[in-house]
Formats: sequence, structure tokens, C-alpha cells
Amino acid sequence: MKHHTHDFVETYQGLVGYGLDRETDENTVIYYLQKFSDDALVRHLASKMTGDELEEVFMLINRILKHHLSENEYHQLFLKDDHDHS
Repeated sequence: MKHHTHDFVETYQGLVGYGLDRETDENTVIYYLQKFSDDALVRHLASKMTGDELEEVFMLINRILKHHLSENEYHQLFLKDDHDHS
């Protein structure tokens, strides 16, 4: 069964731009992240990135996950692990 989705980028009809208002900023970040994580694009980019750039992206994602998700949310939403980790 497929666990990951990228539906937002396929259906979003709003403005893609940053700095207008919070809702547009959130939608733009979601749109960019889903476009960025496209298999073909991210594989192409990763092969061109320096070790420092790879580490920077990895550390940014980990910092955001640790700051904003509980352990259960991390397992359920990021790892797609159905086990309870309370």
C-alpha cells in the first residue's frame, strides 16, 4: 500500500508566492516542498549537491521535525509507522 501523498501540488489553484499573508505563505511552502520532492527532480538535485548542501537540507528537516512533532506524530506522520510510541 502506498503511504505517501503529494495531492496538494496537483490540485492547488491559488497564488504561489511568498510574503503576502500567512495562508499564502503556508500554501507556497507546501507547494514548493511537494515540487522539490518529486522523485526525478530531487534525485537530479541530490546528485549535484555538495556534501555540505546535503547535510544542510538533512539538518534543517530534522530540526523542524524535532521542534514541531511529538514522538507519536513523528512516527505516524513522517515514518508512517502505525505503532504507538508513548
